[in-house]
Amino acid sequence: MQNDTENTPESAPAENEPGTLAFGETHPAAHSAFTFVKEKLLTKPMWIEAIASTALSGDRMAEIYYETARRIMAGEPVSDRYLLGLAWMFNMLENGEKNNESR
Repeated sequence: MQNDTENTPESAPAENEPGTLAFGETHPAAHSAFTFVKEKLLTKPMWIEAIASTALSGDRMAEIYYETARRIMAGEPVSDRYLLGLAWMFNMLENGEKNNESR
């Protein structure tokens, strides 16, 4: 499995490479993910409390989710991959699915 890292100008693919985001290009799903996440942050505060509690226990994934949510609520920048990860986790919570992955 390849390590998923942020693109830098030095490692960014050519802008005309099909199926690959150019450096600085926003993921097409980022805007709808942001809207979805903002709605859940406003309407499901218990989710953030549960994530914060789990993060305090040292769960790495919860730490990432919580910090991403905190940054969004504070109006700080968040990369697409963090935003999309948080949106996916909220989607799983909303649909009652368990996240058994640990990375």
